Amino acid sequence: MKLNSSYARSSEFTSGRLQLPRRSQFAGRCRGLVVVVWLMLASMSANAQKPNVLVILTDDQGWGDLSLNGNTNLSTPNIDQLAADGASFERFYVCPVCSPTRAEFLTGRYHPRGGVYSTSAGGERLDLDEVTIGDTFKAGGYRTAAFGKWHNGMQYPYHPNGRGFDEFYGFCSGHWGNYWNPMLEHNGEIVKGNGFIIDDLTDHAIDFMKADSEEPFFVYLPYNTPHSPMQVPDRWWNKFKDAELKLHNREPKKEDVPHIRAALAMCENVDWNVGRLLKILDETGKADNTIVVYFCDNGPNGVRWNGGMKGRKGSTDEGGVRSPCLIRWPIIIPRGQRVRINGAAIDLYPTLANMAGLKRVNGKPLDGIDLSMAIYGHHRGNDDRIIVSHWRNRVSAKSGRFRMDTDGKLFDIHADGGQTKNVSSQHPTTAAQLKTAIKDYRANVLAGYDDDQRPFVIAHPDYPVTQIPARDGKAHGGIKRSNRFPNSSFFTNWTNTDDSITWDAEVLADGNYEVEIYYTCPAGDEGSEIELSFNDSKLRGTVAKAHPSKLVGAAEDRVERAESYEQNWTSIKLGKIAFDAGQGTLTLKAVKVPGKTVMDFRLLMLRHKKD
Repeated sequence: MKLNSSYARSSEFTSGRLQLPRRSQFAGRCRGLVVVVWLMLASMSANAQKPNVLVILTDDQGWGDLSLNGNTNLSTPNIDQLAADGASFERFYVCPVCSPTRAEFLTGRYHPRGGVYSTSAGGERLDLDEVTIGDTFKAGGYRTAAFGKWHNGMQYPYHPNGRGFDEFYGFCSGHWGNYWNPMLEHNGEIVKGNGFIIDDLTDHAIDFMKADSEEPFFVYLPYNTPHSPMQVPDRWWNKFKDAELKLHNREPKKEDVPHIRAALAMCENVDWNVGRLLKILDETGKADNTIVVYFCDNGPNGVRWNGGMKGRKGSTDEGGVRSPCLIRWPIIIPRGQRVRINGAAIDLYPTLANMAGLKRVNGKPLDGIDLSMAIYGHHRGNDDRIIVSHWRNRVSAKSGRFRMDTDGKLFDIHADGGQTKNVSSQHPTTAAQLKTAIKDYRANVLAGYDDDQRPFVIAHPDYPVTQIPARDGKAHGGIKRSNRFPNSSFFTNWTNTDDSITWDAEVLADGNYEVEIYYTCPAGDEGSEIELSFNDSKLRGTVAKAHPSKLVGAAEDRVERAESYEQNWTSIKLGKIAFDAGQGTLTLKAVKVPGKTVMDFRLLMLRHKKD
């Protein structure tokens, strides 16, 4: 399979310090030469001024959810301005769903190579032998932070703090059940969010970028909207709640208009927050030497206008995997630059590392390539690289203007985004090449990738806390999960001593841990005695205090959700337990149930105690 581009690659530069030339020096046809000369000088200098980097990733926002791309149903002026001030890819590709795209951005490698095969219950975890973009920027002298939806593993060292990010605020699950003052985490510790989650994440990113430091920053800001539940502040909802849609999907009868209105409102909220980020870069004088990247993780999460393309979230057709990708770096990238070659999420790691003048931390071979010269406006060769898209045994491949779908049909995407006419017979050479690439991908990338034997790491000597959510557990007896989607769910209907919750787990080192449980319990049902055990270790405690809660979220939803509602959780400390290193089954059960129910269970926390 041909995975390397015929475009000229830039070499990876070591970091240095050199005063960057002003934007006014880059003009006319000489700009590309000046860029190349500057980068060469930067690689030789010990004093090059490294650029800051801000990467914004949205969740379930399709290519068509920007006014930049012709959607008159909404207005996204701040995001559109990124394209006007920098470069935009005409064709950029991500995965059909969330966690795979995040893994490909983080590693520059196709997601099956890193063990990502699902979006929940452990299948979203990125293998620990993968090197991330965070590792490279941290090693290169950057302050690194991630704010938002991680979705590539929760327990350290799968946690962002173990993948090159010094600072993390957000959640590690695939989606979240409440966007208003939610339960979040800060570097592993449970905290309460402040207001609407996207505004809150932006606040934390702004504080990090504003901090006085001689070190440049690398900020990864993976927003979690417009992913459901469809919650958005009144300021944006009021504009759309009765709005007439001007543009429609290629299958308008399948549209859910209230859902579309909520998604568009959420997209405009994202745009407002992007404007806040750009404003703070201007106010702090960091805008000129900050690389800002904006892209989305998959196609739209509903049937709405998407430029007439076939497919949406979950599909390997064009509409399921095409994303906007905008890159602004005022002192280097020409205004309004159009990148006319195919790019992908796997390319961002090598591209950004090279643009920052960093030597990539040694790791496995990349599937992505450095596209910096194309972004600067200088490339040569044909756009014949093959980019493969995959999800749930569906595989398609793109090369140049052609896409072969999972059924082996070839389409000229530039002329036929709706994929209505099979042109395999007109282009037999291209059809044969893409067919071979898909066959090789299935044989060499997919083989055995979802045979997951990894236990959950429940205690790590290098990290003070471990979160063990209901999402990752298995229910036994009468216990039921609050929803068929495990992310942000809880266990309920726990009524007797035959019921239990288990996790396949591994303790990496002997140690003592304080145990805390997040739960709710109706008044009158308090007093259950529960036991936590792992191999020969056992701990018993009592649910001494009732904490009733109604379901949370319905009042804030703009349309009815499919996922689990939340509750107002509280916590109790169960006591201390001594773990011996090794693999086993972590089990939570009740040994005494005086009332009708034990508790509704959300989360188990282990806190390492050195004493």
